[in-house]
Amino acid sequence: MMTTEAIQEEDPSDHFSIFSSQISKIKYSYNKIREVKSYRVGELFSAYRDILWDDGRHKYNVSSFIGEIDEILLGERFSAFDQGTLDNLIGTLRQRGNSNATINRKMAALSKLLRKAHKMGDIHSLPEFRRQKERAGRIRFLERDEEARLFAAIKSRSEDAYRLSVFLVDTGCRLGEALGLIWNDIQEHRVSFWITKSGRSRTIPMTERVKEVIKLPPTEGRRPKGPFTKLSQAQFRAIWNDAKAEVGLGADDQVVPHILRHTCASRLVQGGIDIRRVQMWLGHQTLSMTMRYAHLATNDLDGCVTVLETPRSGAAAGSAESSVFSSPLTTPSASPSEHKAEPTAAKAPRKSSKAK
Repeated sequence: MMTTEAIQEEDPSDHFSIFSSQISKIKYSYNKIREVKSYRVGELFSAYRDILWDDGRHKYNVSSFIGEIDEILLGERFSAFDQGTLDNLIGTLRQRGNSNATINRKMAALSKLLRKAHKMGDIHSLPEFRRQKERAGRIRFLERDEEARLFAAIKSRSEDAYRLSVFLVDTGCRLGEALGLIWNDIQEHRVSFWITKSGRSRTIPMTERVKEVIKLPPTEGRRPKGPFTKLSQAQFRAIWNDAKAEVGLGADDQVVPHILRHTCASRLVQGGIDIRRVQMWLGHQTLSMTMRYAHLATNDLDGCVTVLETPRSGAAAGSAESSVFSSPLTTPSASPSEHKAEPTAAKAPRKSSKAK
């Protein structure tokens, strides 16, 4: 540190140059200072929905989720979304009868929206989103007779809807993926899905049924852009619901078009296709999503039934000879009573060394 004497002895201009050089290293960013504003969740959604979500059914569902969240929050405006607000929101959703799976879907939409708003500087803090534990529910799929009855009822209403139903159950693709197909996506014996939920394209071979249903009947006028572009999701679902009610499945809320994807996956697994290939066929992003169907592959457990159904007779039931899995390493040795004594030569009596 410079003393007062040293400062007095030096040229004042030198001190000014040192001081000014140090000051020049300090940068002020007045242009980055922003006024703190507050927003409703609905306002943030209006600002970023077209950036974050593509048009379609998923975007429609997200709009419904955000609308409900905004209603629960009573249109409150905020500049920071704290943990207490999030916890109260989840509690209200649970009181309304939302399952953990449904809460997770709604929180995923909210989290995506808030992260974008935080990145753009609209809000300055985010809560911690914890995924709620979901119970593995029963996966409903169509039996062969159910498929036949349902598809016949659909065909009587719309040939296009019938063709689409067959395509969905044999390819396992999502409804939106099928409706978005164009003719260029179908090459020889394979079909490619480019617009997918996971964002990853995939190509799969076609069954003979699929090859038939993608052929459009000859019509006058311009050929449609793709095999199923004449239908919309709303039209297909309306036809599906009418046919479902006709065949006695109207009360089953799991019989929706997505059941055809479950049906395809279940048939692949039950037919012995390994889980990794089923994942590739369906286009699941993670193997854990495909593992929901793994319990249907029971071929490896058939040997257990053989053991349990082996007839038992008396004490010999537990012996190794009666086991279908007997092994030399587990075969018990013979009991001591089963060993025969080896004959031994009689020993001559020993003579005493002393004379009698």
